[in-house]
Amino acid sequence: MTVFDQLALHIFNHYKARFKQKANAIAVFYSSFLQSSILLLLGVFFATFFKQMKVDTMSLSKAWTLYVIAVILIYFKNWMSFTGKKRNVLNAKRGKRKTQSYNIWVLWLIPLACIALAILLLKKA
Repeated sequence: MTVFDQLALHIFNHYKARFKQKANAIAVFYSSFLQSSILLLLGVFFATFFKQMKVDTMSLSKAWTLYVIAVILIYFKNWMSFTGKKRNVLNAKRGKRKTQSYNIWVLWLIPLACIALAILLLKKA
């Protein structure tokens, strides 16, 4: 079970009590949002690094197009994995051992912090 699976299951179990129908959609959105923000941060970091090293890799429009395609693929990968039988299997595996409890506010601040860092790096570039 990956870290993203654990966090998505934590989000799912947190929102399952209040939003029975939408808990899975919220978990898929959170996992996709977290992975996309980390991808954005890494992409901006490497773009800034390559710019300082004076390496011309690809144009800005091609990089943003590649990022949008990657975000769409990440969303569909998460949607396929968390809506089917895999979520039930992961939930069963998670129930056997004691799980860590995460603060829900901290979990939602992680992707926002990644986006803030990416914006700071973009302004520097």
